[in-house]
Order: sequence, then C-alpha cells, then structure tokens
Amino acid sequence: MAGPIDAVVAIHNAFRADMATIDAAALGAAEGRPGLEATVERFHFMNEVLCWHAHGEEMAIFSALEDVAPLVAEAYEKDHRGLDAAFDALSNAVSARCAIDTARATAAFKFHLDLHLAKEDGHVYRLIQERVSVPDQAKAVGVMAGQVPQDRFPELVAWMYPLLGAVDRENMTRIWQAVMPTDAFNGAVQLIRQAIGDDFGELSSRIPDLAA
Repeated sequence: MAGPIDAVVAIHNAFRADMATIDAAALGAAEGRPGLEATVERFHFMNEVLCWHAHGEEMAIFSALEDVAPLVAEAYEKDHRGLDAAFDALSNAVSARCAIDTARATAAFKFHLDLHLAKEDGHVYRLIQERVSVPDQAKAVGVMAGQVPQDRFPELVAWMYPLLGAVDRENMTRIWQAVMPTDAFNGAVQLIRQAIGDDFGELSSRIPDLAA
C-alpha cells in the first residue's frame, strides 16, 4: 500500500531520470550534435520543480525531522544551497553559449543532485518513516505539494509522469486518489492520460477504477 513518502520517492526518481537525459543531451551538444537549446529549456523547467520541492522540504520535512532527529536537516539545507550555486554556474555557461562549459556544468549538477537525492532517500526519509507518524508524514507531504502553483499543475503532470516507472506511477496516482477531492482527481487522471498516452492502459490495470 502506498504511503505518503512514496510520493517523494517517485518525484526523486523523476528528477534522476530527467537529469540523466539532460546530461546526455548536453554531452551530445558538446560533441557537435544539435539540441542544446531544447535541453536547456527542459533543464530550466526541471529546476523550477526542484525549487518547489526543495522549498517544501525545508518548510515541512526538515522541520518535522528537527523534532525527531535534531541538527540532521542542516546539512541537507546546505546541499540545497549548493544545488542553487550549481544551477547558477550552468546558467552562466548557457548564457556564454559554450557547449563544452554547459556539458561540464550539467555533469556537475547531475553529480550533486544524484548524491543529494540518494542521501535523502537513505537517511532523511528513512528517519521520517521510522519516527514520524503517518498522519504527520501526510501533512508534511501535503505542504510540499502545495508549493506547486495551481496553474502549473498540468505542466508538472506532463513533465513527471512520462519519467516515472510503473510502480511510481501507481503509487503517485493512488496517493492523489486518497487525498484529492473527486473532481480534482478526475481532472488529474485526464492529465495523466494525456501525459503517458498508450501507457495509461497499464496504469488502469493496476488501478482498475481509473478506467471507469
């Protein structure tokens, strides 16, 4: 059964998948292949989502963590500031229109992001699951989700769902089904259908009432 933290695991996996694609495209551009501009635009949106996510973590997850494991969150807040600096370095490389520097900066960002997410999954969220009640987990994840501007939610779904594997799609959808009003969830299902196309059949086989 999906729990609140499974939503965080899913979006972390989306970040990993998108960053791998962006890094590969940036390397290809440095080797002379086209596509750098589209890659940079994709990265800018992913970083927007990452900022919403990080802000929500600092507001809700890290404060909950402080209550059960004091001083742990401080290092992860520093990671967030480091990712901000890495994004600035990448933006500077893009502005200079240097494909090689862009590829280097993208690789650096990917390295720091992958390491940060692995530490959070193995440390922060393990502590949250072990020491914070499920209702309080749900409340914290709700605060995180609330950082996404309502008018940007369709963009989030269109970005995230194609990046998720079958299990993460099922978990995220079940969590939304549990917490969203019926009309809002039905609207989200239509966005998911548009985002994943033919793969919606597999999702509806895992959650049969989606097909209704």
